[in-house]
Amino acid sequence: MTDGAERSGVRVDDHAPKTPCWSCGSCGDEWPCATKRSRLLAEYGGDRAMLSVYLGSCLAAATEDLRAAPVMSLQDRFIGWLPRGSRRA
Repeated sequence: MTDGAERSGVRVDDHAPKTPCWSCGSCGDEWPCATKRSRLLAEYGGDRAMLSVYLGSCLAAATEDLRAAPVMSLQDRFIGWLPRGSRRA
């Protein structure tokens, strides 16, 4: 028998967030875990803006679910790890 994640079309190794606790459904670390961060960077390639939009929407949802968590901690967790791009004038 498979678990609910596999039945719903999400693979166990997808490292998808488990809400409302926002932990990784695969490894149990805080989401996005190290594996998911690497996968997101590869998936979005050089499009840091779109990755930021995606993670910003996740941050907004997590802020609703994790009301007791410090906002700066959540910002660091969701978008603080993104590589800095060079600024253009």
